[in-house]
Amino acid sequence: MLLFFRLWIISLILTGCSFITDAPLKSSVHSEGGALAAVISNDATISVVSGISQNVTVWDLQKDQVKYHWSHQGEGNNLVVSLAIAYDNSYVVTSDREAFGLWNLASGEPEGFWRIDESNIRDVAVSDQGRGILVGRSNGKVMFFEPVSGRRLEFLGHQEKINSVDISPNGFYALSGGNDYVAYLWDTRNGQVIYKFAHPSRVSKVALDPEGRYAFTADSQKLARIWDVQTGKEISRLSYFERQKIFSSARFSKDGKYLLTGSPTRRIDLWDVQSGEQLQEWRVAPRDGPQPQSAVVYAVGFLSEFSLISESSSGLAEVWPLESNK
Repeated sequence: MLLFFRLWIISLILTGCSFITDAPLKSSVHSEGGALAAVISNDATISVVSGISQNVTVWDLQKDQVKYHWSHQGEGNNLVVSLAIAYDNSYVVTSDREAFGLWNLASGEPEGFWRIDESNIRDVAVSDQGRGILVGRSNGKVMFFEPVSGRRLEFLGHQEKINSVDISPNGFYALSGGNDYVAYLWDTRNGQVIYKFAHPSRVSKVALDPEGRYAFTADSQKLARIWDVQTGKEISRLSYFERQKIFSSARFSKDGKYLLTGSPTRRIDLWDVQSGEQLQEWRVAPRDGPQPQSAVVYAVGFLSEFSLISESSSGLAEVWPLESNK
């Protein structure tokens, strides 16, 4: 018993992480029966949730009340598995595996639906004012689409299916990662590669800092990096001891000091951007159902200097205490 206690203390010292917090300050049901996907706006004032037992719901997080109910492609079973909110909170993209739609957040009305016939949609992103939509597909192609002009640009740099995409607020720069072990930062105006970020295994998650400072790329094994997008140089690697750590969401803080991530195993983590050090960890409520009980953290956001919020497959929005690292 004494040996176990000593090993436990050593483990805490090595990880440098405090105890996991699993008691939220507040918990709200945003989707009865669980969720298929969710996204939180960059300013954490809006979330959009694709429910298992209902259609897509837009939530006002400040009032914690429903703003809109949306049906992606008419009545029937909801199949929306990808969601994106523009940085300026103007538009939302909803997507199932075969089609994507653009919604105006001011009016709550759809402005168009488009079908992809040749391959499945894997992930989506949208720029300010809905000017450009990024669509990552299973055939390795990433499409940049301008709804107003109808212009389409196909990025052909990847060799295998796309897992994650993100876009800058102005729509000029895209970040994509796929099963070919590579993430690319590229220009949506001409399709030219700006930087190539190589990994030893498939790239499962990418994220851009909206302020134009950083890019986050993570693979399916043990390598998660933060890059300087001005120079293409690596800033840090996230420091953790698990043999495998998958990320399902990522969000940079507005001041650029921190990265907030979610995982498919209930975990939320706060990281120091410059050092890659893990600062805090939380664990969301598991989804109701048979064992093993778990939950995918679909989205995370900074509510204030002292709190953060998450949306997960449990169908819950949970508010968490944030230590005064900031």
